[in-house]
Amino acid sequence: MYSDRTLIPTEVIRLCALGTLTLAPMTYAELARAVRAFTGRLSGPSLDMMGTSIELLRTEGLIEADTSGEEGAEATLRLTAVGETELRDLLTANLRNTLDDLSRIVFALKLRFLHVLEPAVAREQVDRLIKISNTDKTRRADTKARYGHEPGHFGAWLDADIDRAQDRVAWLTALKERI
Repeated sequence: MYSDRTLIPTEVIRLCALGTLTLAPMTYAELARAVRAFTGRLSGPSLDMMGTSIELLRTEGLIEADTSGEEGAEATLRLTAVGETELRDLLTANLRNTLDDLSRIVFALKLRFLHVLEPAVAREQVDRLIKISNTDKTRRADTKARYGHEPGHFGAWLDADIDRAQDRVAWLTALKERI
């Protein structure tokens, strides 16, 4: 983690892999494809993002192979108790105040795996997401105040972006109430 307790790219992959295994045990190849597909859909292919080996997760005791399957079949991987603790630590990490590609993935992963957290902790995480969304909206509004009067389409684009941020805050607020 960075000093501000935000995730570095390899930890984002770790969060995605560990969280994915909470959904269902899967083989090494299935897990690698699932992580690559999820992160690639949100940010496009990135060498920085694929630096974590799933094998390292096994070496660190975060995941383990289930060898109770058929003879010769590829073993499925599952989370260990240590892995569950690591997942919760990663899910409660801070989020940067700007929604760049990495932060968007962390934002999405927090929502994707929010259900594994205790309700009070989950609500706290949603509060953080609301704060980030409000900060994003404020930045866009400030940018609009400064540049929105210029000719062209930038001001209209900013209006649409501000509307998306407002919608996100409203959705997150409703989510928090449901948890």
